[in-house]
Amino acid sequence: MPTRNNVSALSGIFCQLCPRCRAGKIFRSSIYRSFPKMHERCPICDLKFNREPGYFLGAMYISYGLALAAILSIAFALWLITHWRIDRVVIWAIILLLPLVLPITLFSRVLWIYLDQAVDPEK
Repeated sequence: MPTRNNVSALSGIFCQLCPRCRAGKIFRSSIYRSFPKMHERCPICDLKFNREPGYFLGAMYISYGLALAAILSIAFALWLITHWRIDRVVIWAIILLLPLVLPITLFSRVLWIYLDQAVDPEK
């Protein structure tokens, strides 16, 4: 089995690398080129990313928390800058969040894979 190539877990998460070998990419392409598809397994160490049906349900909870934190941060910044009513601030915060939905979703999947491998590593 390949080593971790001296890549920290934090770097591996942000670079979307396999949690076991930290060399293989989790996604086939960047979100800036096309809609990214996940590899079924790591191209380097053969770690299966989608372990069972419904595996990414936990990633949905992470995504929800990250999106909520982003909406609250955007809304607070908008309110400080504009002093609009709360309903207008919330609507604009949701609209401004829309470009971040795909990156948050992909990031939450990577976080879920790393968390799962830390708790229950596949051998």
